[in-house]
This record gives sequence, C-alpha cells and structure tokens, in this order.
Amino acid sequence: MAQSNYLDQTIQLNKNEISFQELINTVENQTDLRFSFNPNALPLNSKLTFKENEMSVKQALNAFNKAFGTNYQQKDKIILLKIVSNNDKQVSVYGYIRDAASGENLISATLLEKGTTKGTTSNSYGYFSYEVPVGTSLVLLCSYVGYQPSLITLTATTDTLLTISLTPQVMDEVVVVASELEAVQERVQMSSADVPIELIKSMPALLGETDILKALQLLPGVQSGTEGTSGMYVRGGSPDQNLILLDGVPVYNASHLFGFFSVFNDDAINHVELLKGGFPARYGGRLSSVLNISMKEGHQKEFHGEGSIGLISSKLSLEGPLMKGKSSYIVSARRTYADVVARPFVNKKSKGDFTGYYFYDLNAKVNYRPSDKDRIYLSAYTGNDKYYNSSRYDIKLNDEEYENQSDFGFHWGNITAALRWNHIFSPKLFSNASITYGSYNFNLKSESKEFGIDENGNAEANFSLTQYVSGIDDLTAKIDFEYQPNSVHLIRAGTNLIQHRFSPGATSLRSKLEIDTVLGSKFIDAIETQFYVEDEFSVGNRLKSNLGIHYSNFIVEGKTYASVQPRFSSRYLISSKFSLKASYATMAQFIHLLTNSGVGLPTDLWVPATPNIKPQTSWQVALGGAYELNNDFEFSVEAYYKEMENVIEYKEGANFLEPVKDWETKVEVGKGDSYGTELFLQKKQGRLNGWIGYTLAWSNREFENINNGNPYPFRYDVRHDLSIVGTYALNDHFELGSVFIYRTGTAVTLPIASYLNDGVEVDYYGGRNDYRMPAYHRIDLSATWKKTKKWGERAWVVSVYNLYFRRNPFFINLTTTPDNGRQFTQIALFTFVPSVSYQFKF
Repeated sequence: MAQSNYLDQTIQLNKNEISFQELINTVENQTDLRFSFNPNALPLNSKLTFKENEMSVKQALNAFNKAFGTNYQQKDKIILLKIVSNNDKQVSVYGYIRDAASGENLISATLLEKGTTKGTTSNSYGYFSYEVPVGTSLVLLCSYVGYQPSLITLTATTDTLLTISLTPQVMDEVVVVASELEAVQERVQMSSADVPIELIKSMPALLGETDILKALQLLPGVQSGTEGTSGMYVRGGSPDQNLILLDGVPVYNASHLFGFFSVFNDDAINHVELLKGGFPARYGGRLSSVLNISMKEGHQKEFHGEGSIGLISSKLSLEGPLMKGKSSYIVSARRTYADVVARPFVNKKSKGDFTGYYFYDLNAKVNYRPSDKDRIYLSAYTGNDKYYNSSRYDIKLNDEEYENQSDFGFHWGNITAALRWNHIFSPKLFSNASITYGSYNFNLKSESKEFGIDENGNAEANFSLTQYVSGIDDLTAKIDFEYQPNSVHLIRAGTNLIQHRFSPGATSLRSKLEIDTVLGSKFIDAIETQFYVEDEFSVGNRLKSNLGIHYSNFIVEGKTYASVQPRFSSRYLISSKFSLKASYATMAQFIHLLTNSGVGLPTDLWVPATPNIKPQTSWQVALGGAYELNNDFEFSVEAYYKEMENVIEYKEGANFLEPVKDWETKVEVGKGDSYGTELFLQKKQGRLNGWIGYTLAWSNREFENINNGNPYPFRYDVRHDLSIVGTYALNDHFELGSVFIYRTGTAVTLPIASYLNDGVEVDYYGGRNDYRMPAYHRIDLSATWKKTKKWGERAWVVSVYNLYFRRNPFFINLTTTPDNGRQFTQIALFTFVPSVSYQFKF
C-alpha cells in the first residue's frame, strides 16, 4: 500500500466527542498504523466534537491539528506527532489559587515562570490568567505568604483551566523566601500595604481585643488620633476621607465604644489592603485612602470553628461546607457582656434605675460554584452600639401611688449586604457583577412620663418625647471587567450606579401640648455614577505602568457635579533588587462628615455636596524607591505632596443638636495640604515578622473665618511618628509580640491669657492649634501559649498595654488652683492595662 493510502483508511468513532488520546487508540485498534509522540508535549486530554462518526484518519488528524496546533509526519505505518512551534500563537493558563485545606481563595498570590521574572498575581477573588506561546513547556512557581510554594509543570498546548492549591506552612518547615513572592520592587502599586491577618492577631492589643484598624495605625503615613481610638488619619486626611470597603460595600462608621474599637472581627476576615496614594482608577469617592477588607468564604471541606473569651467581649465563628467542593458558609459573631454581668448586681441595689452599654457584630457569608467558571457570593454584616439609662420611682398624689418613668438612650450601627457573581467569559476576560446595600444610622431618644396635679387638683400624666435621628443609606449596582490580552498587559474597566439617601439630622419633639414637631433637615436623595478604565502594561523588562481615568457624576437637589480624575503610577527597575516609583492621582469626594471632635462619636453627620457646598477634591503626587534586602526584608521610601479643596468644619460654637433648618449654615469651607516622607522596613515570613515605620510629615488647614484666615496646623498634624512592630515564634506553641510607638504630640488650641470684661473673666486665645501636647510613646507586650488538644487547639494570650506606665495625654483641662490661680492639667486615660484572653479552634 502506498504511504499516502495509509491515511485514507476509514475509522469508525464510537461517540461524537473524543479526546486526542481516544483518537490515537481508535486508529491503532482499527488500522495497522502506530503513533510515536512525547505524552508530556501533546494535548492528549483535549477533546473535539465531530458531526459524523465515520471518516478517514487524515480527516481526524487534520481536525486536531487545526484546533490544537499539532502536526504529524508519516513514515510508512508510523505517525510522528508533535506541537507546531509558533511563537505568534498564544494560549492561556488561567484559574484560581486556593488554600488546599479550606478551599479559601488566596488574594494577591504570586505565580512566576521559574527562572524568569515573568508572572502574574491573583486578583481580589483568587483568579489569575497567564499567557504564553503555544507549545511552551512551563514550570510555574506559585507562592503566598504563610504557605508552602508549589511547582506546576505543564506544556501549554491549549488554554488550560487550573485550580492551584497551596498548603499552609507549619513552623518547622522551610519558609517561603522573598524571591518566590512578588517583591516590593516589582510591584507597580506604591503607597500600599497589606498586613497578614495572622500577624495582626499576634500583635499586642488593648484589653485583648485584636483590632485591624489599630494595627494599620502603626504603618507610616497613618495617624491614630486620640489615645486608644481606632480612627485613621492618612497623610493629613480626615476619617471621612477613607474609603473603607467590607466585601466591596462602604462602611461609614467603623468604630465601637466611642471609637476605642473597630467594627471588624478579625476571625471573619481573609485579607486586608490599605492604599494611601497612587490610587488605581477603579477606586473613587474618597480623598485620602482606600481600605479594602475581604471576608472569609468558609471552609469548603470540613466543619470548623474558632472563638475567644476576653475581658470585655467574646466571639465565635463557625464555617463549613453546604455542598463539599461547591458551596460553603461562615457565620461570625462578637458581643460585649459588661451589661449582662452587671445587671444582677445593679437590680439588687436599685428598684428601677439601671444603666448599660454593649456592642455586637454579626458577619455571614455564603458562596456557591455552579460551574468552574462561575461563582456566586452572598455576604452581610450588621453591628450596633447601644447605651441606655432608665429610671423608675414612685410618687404619692392624693393618697394614690404613681410611677414616674424616665428613659434615655442612643444607638448607632451599620448594615452591609452584597450579592456578587464572578464569571470567566474566556481565559482573557473575567468579570464581577454585584448589587450592594449599605446603611449607617444614629438614633438618640429621651422619653419621660411624670405625674403631677392639674389646676383642678387631680393627678395627671405629663408625657414628653425627644428623638434625634441621622444616617445614610446606599444602594449600588456595579460591574467590573478584567481583560488580559497578553502576559504583560492587563486592562480593567467598570461602572457603578449609587442611590444615596442622606438623613443629615432631625429632632422630633412630642409632648402633651405639641403632638408632633420636627426640627432640622429633611431627607436628601442623590445619584452618583462612576466609570473607569485602567491599563497596566510593561515596556521591556524594566518599566511597568498603570494609566487610568476615573469619571464621577453626582446629582443632588437639581445640581450636577462632574469630575474627571486622571491616575498614573509607574515603576522602573534599576536592578533586580531596586526600583524607582512615581504616582499621581486626582480624587473627588461628594460627601462630607460634620464632626465635633476627633473621637469619632456617633453624632458625626454624613451630608452630601449641595448646590451651596461643593464636593471635596484633591490631587497627590508621590516619588519613591523600593529595595529588597537579602531575600528576606523589604525596604521602601516615599515622599508625597497632597492638596485638598472644599474641606468643611463646624463654625465656632455650632453643634449637631442645634435645631436649625439647614446644616449648611453651620459650616466653614476651606482647604488643606499635607506633605512628608515615609520609611518602611518589613519582614513577612519566618519566625520573626514585623516592621519598622517612620514618618516625617506636615498637615495644614485654612478657612476664611477661622484663625483670621491664616493657615494653621491640622488637629492631627504629627511631625515625627515611629512604630516598631515584631512577633517572634519560639516554636509551634509559644509566641511573643511587641509594639513600640513614638510620635510628636498633637496640636491643640489653649488660652494664652485672660482679661475681665464687665467683671467676667474671658479667655484670650492665640493662634489655632499653636500648642503641642507632650510627645506620645509606649510599649506593648504579649505572649501566646498554644496547645493542641484532642478536639482542636487552645491558646492563652496575656498582654500588657503601656508597659512602663507612661501618662500619655488624652486631653488637657484648664482648672482653678486653691489660691484662685489657673493651671493646665493633663488627663491620661490608659496608664497600664493588662489583659488575658482564651482562644480556641476546633
């Protein structure tokens, strides 16, 4: 038989869809042809669908050649199979990077082509895509902090969907070295920090309450406000200028207990990332920072739980599969219990007088994988603080007993909910669509019922009710796309629509005489739309940039504000260890926060830009360098300058309870600037972890009718700020943590003299914030003892806040001395605070 005739032999397929391996087996079984090939270099599991079951060998082989880039040569009855070398044809390796034990998606995990600097990172949902020439033999190194690296070997003959599972490290195993991760000098994003959750849990904490926001306060460029509070002042900005996202939903008040604790339960959190500048175009709506917090998704394989019992609160998290490998859940709750513990003792001493306070958090999340290319998430959070005071006492009128009642209280809290759908359209195109709801509300209520004698001598009840409410509600629809045309090019684009409803504050009065009177501001509705596109690309091996544009539109009370915000960030590799970076970003913020103090009280009011009050705007530029030291430490230095317009502040003497019709009459509109230099040395892996951060900074404000129109230091203008954070694991069972903080005292306004006016002593003030409180510094220590039990693991954590009893100023009070003199008294809040907590996992 002629050589060509061998390929004309007819074969019969037993099904329409067959793999390359099945075709080879069919040909060898039905003819006398034999194949020679490298099984690691062919797409043997790739399948094709044929319309007919009967065809020639040549027709079948040509169909696979066209689909998968294979080729063949015939030598008598031997067919040699191989991949066509075609560097112009590209294929993608794409999929998800997950925790091998729990199935949790790993955010910002690194995938590198071994022996090169080429690679990619997983996005906020653990998804990655990497493109290579067809036929490339790959060795991919996948790594993530706290996990054993994994090697994946394959030949890229066609688009390949992978799920890469990484195993958590144990202490005695070899740690991931920095060269296996995306090093700081490689990243195009600057002015950013991601702190591993396990490191945050190992740090000393006030009263044993681990706090994400307090940990972030220790980073350069982030100030903490007053002693013990969780507010963040980023590069001279105010707390309202931080976009705090929980699973993509803004959280408007992130504090419990008047600012001393944040609302985030670390047991429910998977990943934390803070951006201080160089903002990518996909973010908008705030001036100073983006804090992106992702909740855990729940264990995909087994039921697990963890929790803790502390001095002021306890928490419990439960997670597990709903359908193994396809669906999981997590529920996490936290509550303080001082009110519950004290109530029996209070009730014994008082007939009906009692006071209490508590806060709680509840997180829940469910996810479902209908296919390898789709994932659906439903997550929710609710948290609340409540203070209450009630009084009951008897009164006798006309020989009759009556009970007078008085109730006062206030509560505030957040609600967030998000429904999201991830979909892989193709190896190059990924999307995330979401509908979210966010709400913050504050409610103050005073109610009384008192009996008295009317004009006719009869007993009558007098009722009164005063209620103050404020808040903000958001409903958002959003869609984002990621398109990766090749391995050195990533395009992101998206849009969202936000329906805002503001309740800037209304006081409701009700009494016997006036049935219902409402004073204050009405509801204000607004529509905000955002569009963005950004392009991250590499030019050669040294230059990598991210260029983007963000467009925002805000419609309120018949007024439309539009803002076009260009964004840019870039890095240039001087060497494999050192790079220079630069960024520029303009931002617009269409909401304002009216606040009386820096404590973050729930009475702070969220209000929109209006026809009379313009949106806040800013621009920021930053320059810096990043260096990798000894494959173990990362060092970066950045200098920045930022200007802000249309920032607001209460007028002198104004406050939130004044029953005026319009809040716009209470505020001054001005501007601000900030600039400084930040140094950051960090170590993320090994037995010793932590960082050293230093900031030298200036921050100023300027208002026409404050300080005679002259610029003055911002309340939290802190010149020097030094933080040293370290955790050290002696072994698998014992761990130490320490924190040292030093910062210049905050700026305050104090009277410098006094004079008599018609016999009344009047204080005379100099410049605004001209006085500095004493410097703030302290050391915190913690020790953790872990032990494995039959049912799981338990740990005792002992910590000390402010080890050497430093009396750091909380505020300064002006008092009168016994000889009628006057003196300033420094009030300290936490001089030495030991704590102990019990933690468990099962």
